[in-house]
Amino acid sequence: MRLKEFLKRELKDEIIVFQTDTVYGVGCLINSEIGVNKIYELKKREKRNPLAVLCANIDQVKEIVQDFDKGEEFAHKYWPGALTLIYPKSNLVGDYITSGLKTVGVRIPKDKTALSILEKFGPMAVTSLNISSEPPILKYDDALFFNKDVDYIIKGKDLSSISSTVFDVINKVVIRQGSIKLR
Repeated sequence: MRLKEFLKRELKDEIIVFQTDTVYGVGCLINSEIGVNKIYELKKREKRNPLAVLCANIDQVKEIVQDFDKGEEFAHKYWPGALTLIYPKSNLVGDYITSGLKTVGVRIPKDKTALSILEKFGPMAVTSLNISSEPPILKYDDALFFNKDVDYIIKGKDLSSISSTVFDVINKVVIRQGSIKLR
């Protein structure tokens, strides 16, 4: 489905596939426990592995995290971009997204398609499109393999990136090394 057509829709518990600046992602509204459960099922992902939340801007981030100032310098330096920052979560982020953790990984992608979706619908619980333990999907045609398992696949381009760097702003430690090198 083309982005322009998709943006005329409304979402409740649907899951969608869309390109980000790194890999293809699958996501849903953060208030949709049904959608999050569909994502875990699609990926065959263990419930103990939390999802991240993508946002369109820093105002959205500030609504879903606490103590934004702990990672503010990284946010302003690398966002939008391939850096996921782990913060204490606000009560707007359900335990079903974070696997019961009191923290949430959040980022602002540097991709017009993703940002358009996030601006329209708000923060979304998102993870890479793939079966857990398999490589993330980088090509639009490969994303179509999941057509029967999702509600929408937004037409995109082929990507050539790696997953984001994940940095814990509380403990000041890199959890996953991606394209952005810290320190």
